Amino acid sequence: MDTKFLKTLGLKKQNAGTWTGLKSSESKQYIVSYSPVDGKKIGEVSVTSKKEYEKVVDTASKAFLAWREVPAPKRGEIVRQYGDELRKYKDDLGKLVSYEMGKSLQEGYGEVQEMIDICDFAVGLSRQLYGLTMHSERPLHRMYEQWHPLGIVGIISAFNFPVAVWSWNAMIAMVCGDVCIWKASEKTPLCAVACQQILHKVLKKNKLPEGISSIITGDYQVGEWLTSDKRVPLISATGSTRMGKIVGSAVAQRLGRSLLELGGNNAVIVTESADLNLVLVGALFGAVGTCGQRCTTTRRLIVHESMYNQVKTKLVAAYKQLKIGNPLDSKNHVGPLIDQNAVEAYLSALDAAKEQGGKILVPGGVLSGKGYESGCYVKPAIVEANNDMAIVQHETFAPILYLISYKGTVEDAIHIQNDVPQGLSSAIMTTNLREAEKFLSYAGSDCGIANVNIGTSGAEIGGAFGGEKETGGGRESGSDSWKAYMRRQTNTINYSTQLPLAQGIKFDF
Repeated sequence: MDTKFLKTLGLKKQNAGTWTGLKSSESKQYIVSYSPVDGKKIGEVSVTSKKEYEKVVDTASKAFLAWREVPAPKRGEIVRQYGDELRKYKDDLGKLVSYEMGKSLQEGYGEVQEMIDICDFAVGLSRQLYGLTMHSERPLHRMYEQWHPLGIVGIISAFNFPVAVWSWNAMIAMVCGDVCIWKASEKTPLCAVACQQILHKVLKKNKLPEGISSIITGDYQVGEWLTSDKRVPLISATGSTRMGKIVGSAVAQRLGRSLLELGGNNAVIVTESADLNLVLVGALFGAVGTCGQRCTTTRRLIVHESMYNQVKTKLVAAYKQLKIGNPLDSKNHVGPLIDQNAVEAYLSALDAAKEQGGKILVPGGVLSGKGYESGCYVKPAIVEANNDMAIVQHETFAPILYLISYKGTVEDAIHIQNDVPQGLSSAIMTTNLREAEKFLSYAGSDCGIANVNIGTSGAEIGGAFGGEKETGGGRESGSDSWKAYMRRQTNTINYSTQLPLAQGIKFDF
């Protein structure tokens, strides 16, 4: 990859994981970033030491005292300027996302566009942090509620969306008056440093404290410092259910707040009345986009028996047309998995599916030869399966689609869809209004996201993003998700000359 963009942003071998003036690593340890595209080394980022971490938190705490005094619309103006900077760097940052993570270039650009969009959303939100007014039961009293900043927000993000998910949290938190400490994935550290460099320019231009946004880098130990720190009232963590349980437990031990976005095992239901053209497009992109490494990736396709053979035949034919290769080439549909560990998990899942009675419709496998030197390129696979198979109940972060047949009514299909531990995204393909409404009703999908005639992936920033059950229950991005980043306060004002007490209690003096 052309390193001109990296040099422009000041990315160097000994780049510290924060903009608090720490320019070298005390830990003497570095995270090396290798691209899954070609296996080449991109660069190194220093691992944050405990001493550096303490300085980051101290700097953030001091920055919060200043940042919370800035009126919310003015905070929105800073976010607006950041959005404008992202527009300037969209092409370069999008290429870095694609090269360091392995998603297609179109998806890399799309992820940066999500950052721009959330900036625009947050700017408008900065003038809409509304509270309520309530009628008091006491005469000449007024009640209302207002929202105040929390303080430091710790953000733990995953490799599959190395920049967008941070921005969903950080831009909303910033207009709410919070400051942020970002622990990015050690698999995509340069994307985090790039985002921080761009934001640092905006903060410096406006003579604002650098500690409004900081990053820390390292493995799970660095994350543990953050999750166990009482000075960080909110931890927003994106990742596996296993990781989320650890984070949630650690934060709960200190009675802090956690916002968890964890695993998904997303299904598309295909009913008798479904439009097959929509089914093929939605299922194909949902299953193979980002090489199956989205939390909203379609893992299960639940098809009515009357449509099953048609769907199977057309889908298998469509998979044969997929082009797998360098994601920076727009002609390719599927890029690599993130690393060798992901490849091993993919192969293990296919072996387990066969052992548990699954039938391979589209064989998987690892690609080798010219263009596949990194060893991270795999073939998207389709497996005929039953929903109760152990491997189907488990989320494998890879392009494996389980094809499941159902008999009976839409209620039977909904039961199959809901019968997994996760509850992130779901979809139904139908032209029957009653089936669509049943799917969206209280007796329908138990997921945080439920779509009709679109796939499971591709959530818009205007809606609240998140899921139920082992997905964690958190909500990020749009709607009223901003409330997670603030504390609610109820206020009562007495403007009478009396002080009425509860239950008619009186003091005679």
